[in-house]
Amino acid sequence: MHHHHHHEHSHEHHHESKVTDSNRIGWAFWLNFVFTIIEFIGGWLTNSVAIMADAVHDLGDTLSIGLAWYLSKLGHKAATEKYSYGFKRLSLLGAMINGLILIVGSIWILLEAIPRLFNPTMPVTEGMIVLAIMGIAVNGFAAYKLSGGHSMNEKVLNWHLIEDVMGWVAVLCVAILLQFVHWPILDPILSIIFTLFISINVVRYVVKTMKLFLQGVPNQESRVAIRSALLEVPHVEEVHHLHFWSLDGEQHVLTAHLVIDCSVDTQTLLRLKSEVAERLTEFQLAHTTIEFELPGEPCRDSKDHLHRHSHNNEHVEIEHSK
Repeated sequence: MHHHHHHEHSHEHHHESKVTDSNRIGWAFWLNFVFTIIEFIGGWLTNSVAIMADAVHDLGDTLSIGLAWYLSKLGHKAATEKYSYGFKRLSLLGAMINGLILIVGSIWILLEAIPRLFNPTMPVTEGMIVLAIMGIAVNGFAAYKLSGGHSMNEKVLNWHLIEDVMGWVAVLCVAILLQFVHWPILDPILSIIFTLFISINVVRYVVKTMKLFLQGVPNQESRVAIRSALLEVPHVEEVHHLHFWSLDGEQHVLTAHLVIDCSVDTQTLLRLKSEVAERLTEFQLAHTTIEFELPGEPCRDSKDHLHRHSHNNEHVEIEHSK
């Protein structure tokens, strides 16, 4: 005997976040795209590898944002027969690809900057100052636009933009300093520090995304809390096959088997189901599937129940026909 309990989020909430999610990302994309082009030209004209480093970083951001924008639109498409959970996981794929693009860009900058440490050339500092001020303004505005977002994608992008602002502040300080002292080596040093800082954070995100991709538990504490919440339901004496994973880092899915200690009629079953629903409300799960196991009923999913209950032919047949 097995019953499903489905619990979905309210749809209005999602519709509203749909619009703003795409709009915010769209804004950030165009700002970054135009500015990246200006930067590459500026880096070349000012002969500054620090600005080039930032341009590569911004190129990575632009690609990331473009991809995120496209994927967030796709991710909101309804589930189909073939993709029964919808397309939410595309945003994780986006975050992975972005991370890899940024890592490649970082390696390129290091290859450019390291030789310059031994043969530094003086960049055009006035140009650097102008670009840095623009950089702070553009990225600051884009970060402000994205700061309302909650998806993994928006968080990654927002983090990039905040890094960019900090990077431009550093470029500005170095450019002002170079106006007064002739230390051209500061330019490659700055770009290397910058690149390493970016890479460390990107790698951290890629690892986190990978974990969600492999259906790791999104949050250890939540899983423990869910298990205890289910065990507190009257008549539930055991919880097993508890699977808790995430579609995209914010929409979580739960399936579990609850062993109950009494035989149930319809009334008790309905009471049990509403009790379970109530206990799970606080976890805001996108999909839940709960199966009740009656006293003495073997678990359909456990490997060894076949042997344990081999005297019960009926169950053996069920297991084979499954």
